[in-house]
Amino acid sequence: MHLAYANNATSPADPTKVLRTVFPVAETGFDPAAVSDLYSASVIQGIFETLFTYDYLARPAKLVPLTAQALPEVADSGKTYTIRLKKGIIFAPDPVFNGKRRELTMADYVYSFQRLMDPKIASPHVWVFAGKVVGLDDMVAKAKKTGKFDPSTPVAGFELLDRYTLRVHLTRPDLNFGMSLAHFPTSAMAREVVEKYQNAQGHVMDHPVGTGAYRLTQWVRSSRMVLEANPMYRGFVWDFQPSSDPDDQRIAAQMRGKRMPQIGRVEINVVAEDQSRWLSFQKGEIDLFQLEGPLAPQALLHGRLRSELVKKGVQLSRMIDPELTIYYWNMQDPVTGGFSKEKIALRRAFAMAHNVQEEINMVWHGEAIALDYPMPPGIVGYDPRYVSRTQYNVAGANALLDKFGYKKGPDGWRTLPNGQPLVIRYSVRTDSLGKQQLEVWKKTFNAIAVQMEGEMRPFSDLLKAEAQCKLQMRSAAWIADYPDGDNFMQLFYGPNIHQTNKGCFQHPDYDRMFLQSQQIPPSPERDALYRKMTRLLEVYAPNRLGYARYRNMLAQPNVIGYKKHPILVSEWMYFDLVGRQ
Repeated sequence: MHLAYANNATSPADPTKVLRTVFPVAETGFDPAAVSDLYSASVIQGIFETLFTYDYLARPAKLVPLTAQALPEVADSGKTYTIRLKKGIIFAPDPVFNGKRRELTMADYVYSFQRLMDPKIASPHVWVFAGKVVGLDDMVAKAKKTGKFDPSTPVAGFELLDRYTLRVHLTRPDLNFGMSLAHFPTSAMAREVVEKYQNAQGHVMDHPVGTGAYRLTQWVRSSRMVLEANPMYRGFVWDFQPSSDPDDQRIAAQMRGKRMPQIGRVEINVVAEDQSRWLSFQKGEIDLFQLEGPLAPQALLHGRLRSELVKKGVQLSRMIDPELTIYYWNMQDPVTGGFSKEKIALRRAFAMAHNVQEEINMVWHGEAIALDYPMPPGIVGYDPRYVSRTQYNVAGANALLDKFGYKKGPDGWRTLPNGQPLVIRYSVRTDSLGKQQLEVWKKTFNAIAVQMEGEMRPFSDLLKAEAQCKLQMRSAAWIADYPDGDNFMQLFYGPNIHQTNKGCFQHPDYDRMFLQSQQIPPSPERDALYRKMTRLLEVYAPNRLGYARYRNMLAQPNVIGYKKHPILVSEWMYFDLVGRQ
């Protein structure tokens, strides 16, 4: 699907159409290079634009051009990418442009790509380019030595052929690189905006200026965000091709031929309490609402909307999220880390002692599926026949701890082999979900006579500590940046420590196989490599695979054309609102 853009740079959005929605967790800010949480990303995706995006209706997800003229031209077996930019794309108005129309060029993308690597910014998305682009790592290494980083420094791997054409030279084949350029951290920023509004860390958190459909007009931190249509947005004509699915057919009939976006204003409130969000939706104060697991029984019965909601015209868009939740143990922690036999045995015992299905039932009310493989269904590379060797077995876990010297003391709790106390600190969010997770894991550790301390922190604090390898244990969720197994297997790649490798795991065999997998297209050969990598994770047990949750999005009757996308985190520019009922 190639988005058919209108010729004039005037947004077709209707300012009287106001979408009201909520976040269950506070945002962190709106710098594409600096933030990694889902909620901030959804705002960023409405404001900024990447070179590529995904077809709204296609399942499995299908890469399409966004600001690029077409999909990239790939040569040298995946080492060279040539990308051509559409002309006439204009940034949202801002005083920094001195009243002039500021056109997007390929130099803006190169600047943004290189800025993402700035050591001062400490981006969690360095993995997108690190080790991949010719000359880029050398530039970063030099900056770390000198303390000076200039994102506009020419790099051989980013070859600007002209104002609208970029040729990227990679250090090794990477057949998923095009999808990486649809990931929100690669969004284009204007250098003059960054230099005007950046803070001491080099971040532009509170003054985002992009070329996307919306711009941020109000922000009360951790409370409320308002986005309004970007008047310079060029718009596009809705012309996505439906599948044979009746919902797709209905959506296409409602939306085909409309100039988009239609929604002129998006109001987002942060409401941490589950029941408060649910009551607001029931009162009609919220148009679009994510129904989290604890609330599911109030709205769903066997995965379908309850009849009383159907009668009100409430709509349900339901899918298994392209996500993976793991329970990790910090591999750099003196208690849980290391590759000695007794440390491996300790982590294996923890993994065997936890009943994932029981957690799904208790915490998520059945709204998730347990995973044996480190990627969910719907992701290219997923193996539905794979069976993990790590299964729930409390007796086996206790026997393993006994064998490797984790003896019970007079108080009934186990000690380390050297006789020192064995205490595990499990960190969670400061909300009802965190409390439930603490209860479930307390039961797990009690079953193997291991003391557990619960630590509750704000979500943003957890992310910061996690990036520094300072949490001993946490349940961490990863939602796909792109719909390929590569995006999940990189979660355990050693160089991604401090970025996406939450448990700070590093093993030379895994790292070697991961690099090898990136040079192989989706195939039985790559699948076999993924299975070997998964078995290695089971052997060393840096984590326990958990689950993928169902995503249930409820929409009021006034919302038309909405369908939750498996990769896009905000779809505001693709659906419409009609008169409130």
